[in-house]
Formats: sequence, structure tokens, C-alpha cells
Amino acid sequence: MSKIYDVSVPIAPGKTPIWPGDPELVLERFLKIEDGEPANVSRLAAGVHLGTHIDAPYHFIADGATVETLPLEILTGPVDVLDFTALEGHITAAALEAALPADATRVLFKTRNSRWWAQGDATFHTDYTALTPDGAALLVARGVQLVGNDYLSIAPYDDPVPTHQVLLRAGVVIIETLDLSAVPAGRYQLYCLPLKLVGSEGAPARTILVEE
Repeated sequence: MSKIYDVSVPIAPGKTPIWPGDPELVLERFLKIEDGEPANVSRLAAGVHLGTHIDAPYHFIADGATVETLPLEILTGPVDVLDFTALEGHITAAALEAALPADATRVLFKTRNSRWWAQGDATFHTDYTALTPDGAALLVARGVQLVGNDYLSIAPYDDPVPTHQVLLRAGVVIIETLDLSAVPAGRYQLYCLPLKLVGSEGAPARTILVEE
């Protein structure tokens, strides 16, 4: 039986890093059996870019597509996990040229960021490895339809707009906040299903990789 990797990060208050300025996560029981209620019922309040999530074009493009319209054909299928764990800086076009398979249509970046998930580090870090705008442009030129990375943003913390716009204007789907710490480089089958939030620019997504 093929091995399944759950690459979604756990969602728990105080344990899930939140992008600065985004709504804080609230996950609490609203009704409790021990209080005499017939069932436990929990309440969830959070931003849509919570944990492992999808960015739809509407996130950075005023008239862009929203999450419920994204093709499931892009969110499922072969994906290449590329290992950039030895890279100290950001992922540039030059770095990608040497690593991107010629037939890649979906790519996920495993970087030094993954060590934070392996350590259970809930601190928000600004010095994460990200994708530069010229790297994004190369992915678009090579026909990549989906890209994901192992931290809260695909783009550098100090300049997040250009990378997002290059990808999203071209219709490239972005998955952010993946836990790839236990995943070796290679080709897998991706299954990424975001919540069907109508009109939203993003949505949390349970995401798995299956060995081919």
C-alpha cells in the first residue's frame, strides 16, 4: 500500500503560527456534555489563511477568481517536492533552473523552514525562505499550475506583493504553510481540498501526498 504523508499543519490555539495582523485563532467548545448538554459542539473563529491553506487570485488581484471556482484538476495530480533545505537565501530563478523537472506542472518547496514544523516551533519567523518574483516568473513561463511552500507565505516577508501577483495573475494556485519536514524529495500524487468558501480569497485545506 502506498505511503500517505499528511502535510497539513495542526490547528490549535497557541500552537499554530498566525501571520501578523491576521485574526487570532479561537477554537473552543461552545456546548459541553459535562455541563449537561447532549453533545459537544465547538466554535471556530479565524482568518481564512489559517494553517495549511490556499491562496486564490482574489487575494492580491481585485477582480481575481475566488476559492470556490478553483479547478479541482489543478488541486489534485502529480506533484514534485523539490529539496531546497541547503539554500540559505530565497528561491530565485537561477536556483529553480537547476532543480525544476522539465515536465513539472505542480511543485512544492521543501526548505530550511521545515525544521520549525519538525521542532513544533509556533513562533512566527520573518526570515523564512520564500520564492522571489523572478522565480515566480520562471514557474509561469514553464507552465507550472500550482506551487506550494513550507511556511506561511510563498513570498518574502518584507515584499510579499510581487511574487503573489506574478503567480496569481497567471492563474497559478498557491498552497502555503505545508509541513514537508518528513517528506523526501520526489514525485507524489497531491490531494489538496480547500473549504468551499464562496467569495473568499483563501481557505484552509487538508492536504496529503501519496507515494507514486
